[in-house]
Amino acid sequence: MEHPFEQTVRDHGDVVLRVCRAVVGPADADDAWSETFLAALKAWPTLPDDTNVRAWLVTVAHRKAVDVTRTRARRAVPVDELPDRPGRPDEQPHTALPDDALWSALARLPPKQRACVAYHHVAGLPHADVAAVVGGTPAAARRAAADGIAALRATYPTEGG
Repeated sequence: MEHPFEQTVRDHGDVVLRVCRAVVGPADADDAWSETFLAALKAWPTLPDDTNVRAWLVTVAHRKAVDVTRTRARRAVPVDELPDRPGRPDEQPHTALPDDALWSALARLPPKQRACVAYHHVAGLPHADVAAVVGGTPAAARRAAADGIAALRATYPTEGG
């Protein structure tokens, strides 16, 4: 690439962090962001000059977010005592974030809708690039993003008053 990697981090770091927060939540966003830029740094010297850097970074962030989600799912949660019954889904730490109503609303979206909303509305990628990241067609990415926004409009304003 023709400009230094540090400039790319300055130019796109905020967008990548917002995408990571929207996809994996605020608790794991910093890890996903760091992993994204570590992987990007390794690939930077071989990246073609005509690469859409923002779309490429969002693709890397998507893959790292999947990795963080998988890691989190395998992580044991220490407790003092075993519960007599399993907790309700809304009591799980990865889904209940009472201090962040938007993340709670995003977390309830199906994963593909959440990803399409994040990549299109947060990162500003066109639907064709979103489809390349999540798989499927641009029309399917557009539909998933629209359905996700519709669900957020129906649920988010009622949360947090």
